Amino acid sequence: MSELILDTITGKSTSTTITIGSTPVVSASATSMTIRGEGSAQTSIQQGLAKQWSRVSGAGMSVSDSFNTSSVTDSATGKAAPVFTSNMGGTVYNTVFGGDDKQDGGGVFVVNINDAVTQATTGYGFSVKKQSASAIAFADLNQNGSSTVFGDLA
Repeated sequence: MSELILDTITGKSTSTTITIGSTPVVSASATSMTIRGEGSAQTSIQQGLAKQWSRVSGAGMSVSDSFNTSSVTDSATGKAAPVFTSNMGGTVYNTVFGGDDKQDGGGVFVVNINDAVTQATTGYGFSVKKQSASAIAFADLNQNGSSTVFGDLA
């Protein structure tokens, strides 16, 4: 087995394709790189990776695990605001949420952007509502809530 140790690979032009095995990795510019995904489709490495995620639970929205999350502020029942360690490049990015309630075995959680805390380059807010037989109301997560962000870092 051979070993290659180096600090920089420099292509012959701005647009360079490096093939690892049978997978091409294409650098079209200094800030853009793609890799062949499923079939022949190219996937942007920058846009295709999660830039932040956090997993929270309980009345205090305690963080059980996270990535690029400096803190999560518990602003009210069913409302929280993750703060990024490394900021996003702008205020328009994709946020995905989910939650579960395994303690009492009932209800459906609806998690979405909290209108009171707008998306910012430094973080965002989310709210959690639980549907029971009689009502839909803000609720803290008994078990786990997850949020993930995709977009461009600053």
